[in-house]
Amino acid sequence: MVKLEISKTELVWPGKYNEDGTLKEVPRVSLPFQVIETVNESRATREAKRRSAQGTLFDVYEGKEGDTFEDGWKNKLIWGDNLLVMGSLLENFAGKIDLIYIDPPFATGADFSFRAEIGDGTAAVVKEQSLIEEKAYRDTWGRSVESYLEMLFPRLALIRELLSSRGSAYIHIGPQMNHFVRCILDAVFGSANSRREIIWKRVSSRGHGKFYPATHDAILFYSRSDDLLWNQLYEPLDPAYVEGKYRFCDPDGRRYRKDN
Repeated sequence: MVKLEISKTELVWPGKYNEDGTLKEVPRVSLPFQVIETVNESRATREAKRRSAQGTLFDVYEGKEGDTFEDGWKNKLIWGDNLLVMGSLLENFAGKIDLIYIDPPFATGADFSFRAEIGDGTAAVVKEQSLIEEKAYRDTWGRSVESYLEMLFPRLALIRELLSSRGSAYIHIGPQMNHFVRCILDAVFGSANSRREIIWKRVSSRGHGKFYPATHDAILFYSRSDDLLWNQLYEPLDPAYVEGKYRFCDPDGRRYRKDN
């Protein structure tokens, strides 16, 4: 039986280590991207191109879009397993991304279907969950918590590799898994790089039988280092608030208030 040498507090689950006691490697598979659609032109132009030159399975992105590499990668929507997508992005983007936000599934019991109203609400587009989405969600929770952690850990590791030295990651999670995910994030990013737990009140309080209602989710904010990018945002004060709190003016017209 392999003996694991544990030198620090960590969260362990079945499948985290290999049989020989080594940590499982994070998969880094690099795959080509296939261009399905571009939307920087009119719909009529796109339809004309589609009729004249139907794309094939072998039409892949070759890095020739835009005058520069950066221009070619602006405003791209990539569909697929984010583990494979991030692995494919490592070659060109490792250590270059300043901001990553993820919203992994958590134990809500909901599916992936949704209804989007169009125009005045008299018409709507309904998107049912696909077989892939149904299977992915079922597999994620097929073996309870350990399968969820096994799915999430390598993705968080790749996120850290993609972040720049000043980059930050925001992880949206529900209260059921918050404590588990924080342990993994501490291991991947280091507990010193845990910046804030942002509480998002998603619904108002309501009756919930014999116990307190679940009204919030959390967004866990981690950075790659201490030297993180931070753009402070400000909003103008309400004029009524300014006039009520700062009733005096100096000779230059700047308002102030008296205090002890």
